[in-house]
Amino acid sequence: MAAIEMNTGLQTKIGRYRWTICSLVFYATTINYLDRQVISLLKPTLEKEFNWTESDYSNIVVAFQFAYALGMVGAGRFIDKIGTKIGYALTLTLWSIASVLHAFATGTVSFAVFRAFLGVTEAGNFPAAFKTVAEWFPKKERAFAGGIFNSGTNVGAILAPLLVPWLAINYSWKVAFIAIGAIGFVWLIFWFIYYEIPSKQKRLSKAEFDYIHSDVEPDTHTATGEEKPKITWTQLLGYKQTWAFIVGKFLTDGIWWFFLFWLPAFLNSQYHLVGMQVSLPIAFVYTLAGIASVFGGWLPMWFVKAKGWDIVKARKTSMLIYAFFPLTVMVSQAAGSYGMWYAVVIIGIAASAHQAWSANLFTTVSDMFPKNSVASVVGIGGMAGGFGGMAVAKVAGKLFDHYKALGHIETGYYILFLYCGLGYLLAWFIMFRLLVPKMKPIEV
Repeated sequence: MAAIEMNTGLQTKIGRYRWTICSLVFYATTINYLDRQVISLLKPTLEKEFNWTESDYSNIVVAFQFAYALGMVGAGRFIDKIGTKIGYALTLTLWSIASVLHAFATGTVSFAVFRAFLGVTEAGNFPAAFKTVAEWFPKKERAFAGGIFNSGTNVGAILAPLLVPWLAINYSWKVAFIAIGAIGFVWLIFWFIYYEIPSKQKRLSKAEFDYIHSDVEPDTHTATGEEKPKITWTQLLGYKQTWAFIVGKFLTDGIWWFFLFWLPAFLNSQYHLVGMQVSLPIAFVYTLAGIASVFGGWLPMWFVKAKGWDIVKARKTSMLIYAFFPLTVMVSQAAGSYGMWYAVVIIGIAASAHQAWSANLFTTVSDMFPKNSVASVVGIGGMAGGFGGMAVAKVAGKLFDHYKALGHIETGYYILFLYCGLGYLLAWFIMFRLLVPKMKPIEV
């Protein structure tokens, strides 16, 4: 208790404005996931209206992921070039417009086009978000801040099944897209009121400014105070540190997107849940994941403060712990034979492990790269994650169509769950045993 009181007093003395910035990024990430999950919750309705097969739906998902993958690289460089304030605002404005446009889709092709527009514009969220964290937090707090704002993905995923089916049932699926898409425009007001980089933010105290910049990191400025030239993509791809992040994203992002886009379909296929019936189990899964996202960022910070570990050991150990938990999802269907909630709890554990893993995976970028390249590296890794998601989506569509025709669609889910369980340990081994065992910052 005394330690908590001392820490609270220290935070009050330093200042807390950086957490206001973190809350803005949290809300933007919540909106990001609200917008992207609408289609998965409306899948049964849209399948009937447009006569979609499982492959049709997977192709629409792939359109989003392909555009998202390409957009991540351009978005990262774009954010690094024009800055977080304007870059974040512009990307959120465009993805909100893209979300609203879904209401005007007339078939599979137009849905795919609008999903691609949504994908390429939503790609700006995470490069902008983690660049914001790198600008506003010292290294020791970045995973915790990342975990907090990354929990917005779960809040969005919780709110979506509570709002979208209700809007569709009481109004129409078109109103669901319009209403959810319009939320982003409210965020813009608060962003422009409260956001500015630390050196220009008048609300920020000198004590907090000094605290934010208290960590030693690769120098991004010359002796005269001018910012050094940004590292090119070609140069970035020459570093093992970049490839470690690429591998981590490629092997694990598809797992998260599989849960996001197919969990409602799984509940419908295996337990015949429709409409508002999916709201509670999906909300439960993402509530667990939201808690884990914050915990995932807190644990390495605790290792540093309580155990005296260096940040590398704390980060790697935390991520290894999280990599073991998804193994449970491989038995989710067997457990589900005793009741739906057994399967839901196990899937919730796996989704939680992903969010804890992700909070630290993103932070490895700011651990190893200077601030002026963070968004670019996040973008490159995001592209890899998008391609990984595309691969999982295409395989899912083919598997589910094949086994549905045989009357055994559950076999398709079993195969996908095997990969979901093993992907994180494989990623950890390649990253921290083969590529960057010491996680050394790059030398420019």
